Amino acid sequence: MPDTAEPTHARTLLYAPLKAVLVPLDQVPDPVFAQQTMGPGIALEPLESQLFAPCDGEIVHLARTRHALTLKTDQGCEILIHLGLDTVDLEGEGITAHVAPGDRVTCGDLLWDFDADLLACRALSLVTPLVVTSNDQWRCELADTASSGRVIERGEALMTLVALAVSAPDATPEGSNHEYREQVTLALAAGLHARPAARLRGIARQHGCTLMLERGEHEADAASLTALLGLSLRQGDTLTVIARGSSAAAALREAVTLLSTPEAGEDDPGHGEPSVEDTPSVPAGDDATCHGLMASPGLAVGPLVRLERPRIDVSEDRTESAEVVGRQLKAAISALNDTLITEIEQARTEGRREETDILEAHQAWLDDPALLNESLALIEAGRSAAFAWREVLEGRIKELRQSESRLLAARGDDLRDLQARLLALLVPDAAAASHFEMAPGAIVVAEEITPSQFLALDRIAPAGLCLAGGGTTSHVALLARARGLPCLAAMGSRVLEIMAHHDGAVVILDAQQGVLTFQPEDEQLDTAREQIEQARWRAALERQVAHEPAHTRDDVLIEVCANVAGADEARIAFDAGADGIGLMRSEFLFMARSQAPDQEMQRGIYQQAMEAMGDHPVIIRTLDIGADKQLDYLALPAVPNPALGTRGIRLMTRHQSLLDTQLRALLAVTPLERLHIMVPMVTEAAELVAVRERLNTLAREMNLEGRPRLGAMIEVPAAALCADQIARVADFLSIGTNDLTQYTLAMDREDPDLAGRADVLHPAVLRLIDITVKGAAMHQCPVGVCGAAAGDPQAWAALVALGVNELSVEPARVAAVKAGVRRLDRAALSSLLREWLDEAIDSVTLRARLAQWLQEHASTAHTDAITTDATTTDRGVPRDAT
Repeated sequence: MPDTAEPTHARTLLYAPLKAVLVPLDQVPDPVFAQQTMGPGIALEPLESQLFAPCDGEIVHLARTRHALTLKTDQGCEILIHLGLDTVDLEGEGITAHVAPGDRVTCGDLLWDFDADLLACRALSLVTPLVVTSNDQWRCELADTASSGRVIERGEALMTLVALAVSAPDATPEGSNHEYREQVTLALAAGLHARPAARLRGIARQHGCTLMLERGEHEADAASLTALLGLSLRQGDTLTVIARGSSAAAALREAVTLLSTPEAGEDDPGHGEPSVEDTPSVPAGDDATCHGLMASPGLAVGPLVRLERPRIDVSEDRTESAEVVGRQLKAAISALNDTLITEIEQARTEGRREETDILEAHQAWLDDPALLNESLALIEAGRSAAFAWREVLEGRIKELRQSESRLLAARGDDLRDLQARLLALLVPDAAAASHFEMAPGAIVVAEEITPSQFLALDRIAPAGLCLAGGGTTSHVALLARARGLPCLAAMGSRVLEIMAHHDGAVVILDAQQGVLTFQPEDEQLDTAREQIEQARWRAALERQVAHEPAHTRDDVLIEVCANVAGADEARIAFDAGADGIGLMRSEFLFMARSQAPDQEMQRGIYQQAMEAMGDHPVIIRTLDIGADKQLDYLALPAVPNPALGTRGIRLMTRHQSLLDTQLRALLAVTPLERLHIMVPMVTEAAELVAVRERLNTLAREMNLEGRPRLGAMIEVPAAALCADQIARVADFLSIGTNDLTQYTLAMDREDPDLAGRADVLHPAVLRLIDITVKGAAMHQCPVGVCGAAAGDPQAWAALVALGVNELSVEPARVAAVKAGVRRLDRAALSSLLREWLDEAIDSVTLRARLAQWLQEHASTAHTDAITTDATTTDRGVPRDAT
């Protein structure tokens, strides 16, 4: 191999790293490379199984799975060499790296050995892109002999890198390739809190860039959540976003989009953070009552139990060297990080989105370099690991609690959680001190409680929770609402003082009214218990007949199915009486992992869901990624409006291998006649036809005779208007009311200012649903609803009145919705609803009319319908005959 050309500041010559067929980058079967998202270059289809350095330089990055590396030339240009496509999925199998980050290499040094046959069989392609990621400072000039399809020998001239300009020495920081900045007005209703801060950190990591936020004289690195939250940024604040690195432009776009796009008001029940003067006041109460803010509604009666915060004694000074103690701290952080990863994957798999977001924010806190570095500094000063960690976090907690932002003040609970969980790993007796026991059904009183403590407490099944501190924006409040646990917060120290005189006494917690009643009169207890019992009795009766078919009063069968994220929820749905699975969200299977699940893994999970549902049908939606759902391992192009970009079935046309693997996994389950496959974001019949053709091709390759049913989601107005055409080629249709509503009304469902107006009962949305049902009826194609409207107190009735055959709801809502169906006269409501839709009516008025009609007409049949069905169905079939 010839020597590398004499380096200059302007030009660098690259030589072919192996014998290969030349492939233009725009012909690479991966849009990330073909569209030059990562930069310009050339691709090589290997004709030998060793790859050598194309020039002198330094290895600055080697992927964990050994499939890609970055070589920095002596002139400062970074070159990505990506061995094959989708080889990351092989987890390094068949690839041997002969270099490591930091190694100095000379042109011709061996970089990789690889098993070409294995990669060719198991990866998408052996085509190996060689890309200049420093493309803002360098351009590529291909050698005259580097023509498409030509076989190039190892060591031949391949291309020349030409510097566009010589940067001033201080133009960019060391290790950066360029700097971009943009001013933005923060649109997040709750300000910059832990979860969007964690997403900023993720953007910086994904692009290998440095992200800085600057406001006035203050700035913060996105690598540090502590620094980001320390800026105390609130909605409407103006700040500057700075990105530095080889992919700085892409990182900046994503960061600006995140900060300038309103998010859902889930962090703040009021869809925005009130100022201090707007904060709800808590009545002073008297000796018999104590008041607080409603963190989660509900009514409960039970004995008072005090949950003490464990006192963990730690040694102040270390007894070993700073190096040893520092390693102990890092090992504990690593162990806790592994635990959090497991908890995040489990929460994602089970569809607990609130818990997933909270745990991800905790993981980002744990990875904050500022917390580690300050702790290590205290260790160097002679302190123990436990003492250092406790003191550093105590200071941060104090800073957050003093914030004018209620939301940031509430994040102190998250740091308290990390403080306690890490101490439990560093101090031998800490874990035992943190354990608590109590009988189920208690009203728990605590000064404060961390999210992980709440999750442990929830397993004991308390009746309610009262907190001296906290607030309605805390992560504990969010978890309590998600689980339906009555909870009051911000009750003040007085609740602890009174609690001391009533420990173990029976009390009434009325979270809806914001009051905890001590020493209630017998009559008060009787009334509260009667209300609770009535609700339980009604729910029990509804559950008792939940496994029976649900017919309306005019004898129309409506299937009530469940929305689930995995096999565990499918089992819950079956026990709840669901008639089937109306939507299994397969994306959670993909989001819970660092790489796409293989065919066998998917098949196993789909089969478990099928088996969990007995003889009932299961609808599994193909991967629905894009917009608000992203995969770390699937690079999607940045677009101004992701909701209108590449998502659903559109994504599958760009990543056909993902769809093929999923379809093969689905075709491998048994029995196929109970499997229904649903395709998201369909806009025309041709899209579904293409999927069916691919499904048939794969089934023939697998020697299968049977085929699963194939259906389409109706989520966009185009699909609704073309429902009659889509129904011709579909076995079923399912309306996704969440997306259909936002696309029809041009109202982002994540925008807190519009969320209240984005109502499925808007006449335009109902007219599109009516068109869908009528179009499907022309071809005897059943129509279901799997969006949130299926469980809406008024909307479900309107959907049934319009002719929908199936409602798919959360498992916990199955019994109640079935009971509602049995009380409904569909024909009567259908006639009246169409009259209302002929008027100039808005969704608010329509919702009020529906509520009143249901109250007047359905309540009269309530007791009779349930009591009758408690022994037999309304068709005279015994309960065990299903």
